[in-house]
Amino acid sequence: MKNKIANLRKPLKLSQKELAEKCGVTRQTINAIENDKYDPTLQLAFDLARVLQTTVDELFESE
Repeated sequence: MKNKIANLRKPLKLSQKELAEKCGVTRQTINAIENDKYDPTLQLAFDLARVLQTTVDELFESE
């Protein structure tokens, strides 16, 4: 599953650390998700979508 988190985060001028803080996770977690090394929980996916002002469907796409 590919994600668009970095592409959506950068225009909002959010660092990985800032996004992590808003979602209640570590920067390393955000990094791992962006690099397709970790799939977030459903709750975290909804939190990411909320902070990035999008939907879960827009954040992730199946390969």
